[in-house]
Amino acid sequence: MTRFRVCALLLAGLLIGQAASAERIKDLMSVQGVRNNQLVGYGIVVGLDGTGDQTTQTPFTIQTINSMLSNLGVQLPPGTNPQLKNVAAVMVTATLPAYARPGQPIDVTVSSMGNAKSLRGGTLLMTPLKGADAQVYAVAQGSLLVPGAGASAGGTSTTINHLSAGRIPGGATVERAVPTPLGQGDFVHLESQSADFTTIARVMSTINSTFGEGAATAVDGRVVRVIAPADPSQRIAFMSRLENLQVTSGEASPKVVMNARTGSVVMNQLVTLAPCAVSHGNLTVSVQAQPQVSQPGALSAGRTAVTEQATVEIKSDQGKVISMPAAPSLNDVVRALNAVGATPQDLLGILQAMKSAGALRAELEII
Repeated sequence: MTRFRVCALLLAGLLIGQAASAERIKDLMSVQGVRNNQLVGYGIVVGLDGTGDQTTQTPFTIQTINSMLSNLGVQLPPGTNPQLKNVAAVMVTATLPAYARPGQPIDVTVSSMGNAKSLRGGTLLMTPLKGADAQVYAVAQGSLLVPGAGASAGGTSTTINHLSAGRIPGGATVERAVPTPLGQGDFVHLESQSADFTTIARVMSTINSTFGEGAATAVDGRVVRVIAPADPSQRIAFMSRLENLQVTSGEASPKVVMNARTGSVVMNQLVTLAPCAVSHGNLTVSVQAQPQVSQPGALSAGRTAVTEQATVEIKSDQGKVISMPAAPSLNDVVRALNAVGATPQDLLGILQAMKSAGALRAELEII
């Protein structure tokens, strides 16, 4: 066997090892019914240093304060419109994890919904958190942690990080548990994160080779049904063994993710290019307005008038036609795109055009 052939076999083995890697079932699939639940609530933050809502522009803040004081036995005189600067109306969100029990603390995120300048130093008052069924599952209260700072003086302001949202670690207490169907029925259903028939077939084969033929059945390209022990007390040990089984996952599909807001472009190592030609040019439109003052003559009884003189300039750079050869690897794709000399924002349009022309062998996802 020649040296070239040996090197080729070693390289092929490395590529196969990279393309197909063993992963645990728990990293590829989730158990049906074992999931998080989103909670939301409306509350009030007090104790701000004059950075709260402007109550003249956020009437719901005053309505909330009046309702809260009324429930506490404080009645304001009719027609009273207090101007509060240390209060802000907020939305409180949290994630209720699976198997959460009453009394367990969970983290909450507090976000301003009015025009408060900052929530730093504020305290969230007791806020019920409801689920999709309008039932209260947790109650939140506590001091906010806002990782930022801001200052203003003389019309100049400086802000570090975002001051209109903060978190309260362990700020909510679970009041109601969500039932999970893991201990019910004769089967446990495993759900894949994405539809992949290859991965589903390999998961089913691995489970059947471990627990016996017929233990697992593929329902579709995303769900595998597994026969569970009849004794509920044995299901925890069964699930622990099941989720730690090693499965060779299927090769991921080539994909390019583009963020239209920031111009970020991310692609995986499977993206390839077919031979194509790309022409890229920049078009710049500049509009400038300069005020012109017209002064009337003396004793003419005229008025001084201010007009604007606009100047519009259009500049178009010549674009070069660049021949892009076939790129079988990610490094070649990056090198070819850099040769175009386009900015990240320009790459959004170039990649979409290459996809439409059939030169980009990948799925495009815009976020």
